[in-house]
Amino acid sequence: MTATIELGLPGLTMTPGDHICAFYRGSVGRDEVLLPYLRAGIDAGDKCIAVLDQIEPDDLWAELGSDDATGHAHDSHQVDLMRSTETYLRDGAFSKESMIDFWNTAISGPLDSGDYTFARSLGEMTWALRQLPGVEGLVEYESELNRFLPQYPQVILCLYDLDKFDGRVVVDLLRTHPKLLLCGSLLDNPYYLEPDEFLASYAGSQPT
Repeated sequence: MTATIELGLPGLTMTPGDHICAFYRGSVGRDEVLLPYLRAGIDAGDKCIAVLDQIEPDDLWAELGSDDATGHAHDSHQVDLMRSTETYLRDGAFSKESMIDFWNTAISGPLDSGDYTFARSLGEMTWALRQLPGVEGLVEYESELNRFLPQYPQVILCLYDLDKFDGRVVVDLLRTHPKLLLCGSLLDNPYYLEPDEFLASYAGSQPT
């Protein structure tokens, strides 16, 4: 496998194992990241998994276009577009353990089959703003993902709308993502903490 992978935005490449926090504003900003990320995956022959919250799968397929490559990606299930209610919020609640189990199954199957050598996933994270059980575990989940990513040749992109998430959450997101995608630049995050360090500090900061 090549050491770097095209992210989809001009001049930006990823490395296997990257866990990227993409900050944007509004649906236009989201699509400026999401669409080229998936199109680059289609062109590269990657397994692509997108969990959506503010856009319906059929609408995203329409945005991706109707060329032969996109049509093949749809028909062959190279790209799986899913809703947050089918994944993060199954049974009306969030569990970081069950969500990591979901990623493990969704990614290991296609890679183990030999049909794909690399997986790129993304999650549109506005589901965490709903008043549902377990959503308070969001940043702990983001930290634990850093243990999961090295298990497979993969990258995961987490989409956060700065018009919706407050500064307190953003601070914790900075501490749980090794890479940041911001204003068209992919940056090494100097504020990132390894899971053991973050989870210990986070537990100590919570009210008892």
